Amino acid sequence: MTIVTLSRQQGLFALSLGAILVLAGCTTKTTPSVSETAKPVDVETVVKQKIPASVKDRNNWAKDLASTFKSQDIAPSEENICSVLAVAQQESNLVADPTVPNLNKIAWKEIDRRAEKMHIPVFLVHTALLIKSPNGKSYSERLDNVKTEGQLSAIFDDFIDMVPMGQKLFGNLNPVHTGGPMQVSIAFAEQHTNGYPWKMEGTVRQEVFTRRGGLWFGTYHLLNYPANYTKPLYRFADFNAGWYASRNAAFQSAVSKASGVKLALDGDLILYNTDKAGNTELAVRKLAKTLDMSESQIHRALQKGDSIDFEKTDLYQQVYAIAEKKTGKKLPREMLPGITLESPKITRNLTTAWFAKRVDERRAACMKL
Repeated sequence: MTIVTLSRQQGLFALSLGAILVLAGCTTKTTPSVSETAKPVDVETVVKQKIPASVKDRNNWAKDLASTFKSQDIAPSEENICSVLAVAQQESNLVADPTVPNLNKIAWKEIDRRAEKMHIPVFLVHTALLIKSPNGKSYSERLDNVKTEGQLSAIFDDFIDMVPMGQKLFGNLNPVHTGGPMQVSIAFAEQHTNGYPWKMEGTVRQEVFTRRGGLWFGTYHLLNYPANYTKPLYRFADFNAGWYASRNAAFQSAVSKASGVKLALDGDLILYNTDKAGNTELAVRKLAKTLDMSESQIHRALQKGDSIDFEKTDLYQQVYAIAEKKTGKKLPREMLPGITLESPKITRNLTTAWFAKRVDERRAACMKL
């Protein structure tokens, strides 16, 4: 469950549920980085071999992942299979809708915070939650006993539908923004439903909390985009921080070397939802004369930072040329973003780099099985 404001349009995956479980003591296409050059395997068979014996419904996990790979045309390689399983194991210990320690307290605190931010009196929200829900219990009682993110999300689905003006007053109060076995962004899932192979009985949000839905949308976010990465490690960082965050962090490093301006290597090339220029854009503007580009040309190029096409822009290529001439060496085109994860669930300092390395360790272990 991510309950922070998303900083990238793809969604900053803040602290994944897998990190919490670890702390609690729980155990594309067209590029070689998605292992299309590897020997094809039978996905269902390999999943059954690789998935831990302790996982419930192992056969169904295997069938769902096989259907996911086929419907998304993902290369059926051992590396891709292990990459998906590694993320799911890190995020949920391979449980479709896992329990979250102290979720009821986290939920109440976040509901109050979001109500105050939206200038809705907290007492009004608490009073409204005393209304009985369809199962006979009040929403307040259900919140007090909530165990999983799927349950918490369902409470708000019921509440918004049943209470007069519920959508207007409380539509944005649902604190659950990621969910399921891979903790995929619900907003991301809602934007990428084409090709979904199963009939949905409910909403996309509800589907994310199922085994098949969580796997399908999570795999889409992890593998179903072209990237020129040399290691799966950088896709794992992107899974946490947003598509192309690893490539963009490396570009920000090059901008910093070329301009002399110190930048946060977070993968955000522009500020979203505003016309203001961010630090990276302002630093690039210092190179405008050398680049022979106007501010509007620079901005248009940086807007392509969420796609593979950014690498084809004159801006991308010239910035690297300037930086490499200045430093006298070849600079990396991929780099782990320097992002500190933020969430009410965090009890220690964790980063996107930590997440990516932890998942990559799981992938490597899976490959040895």
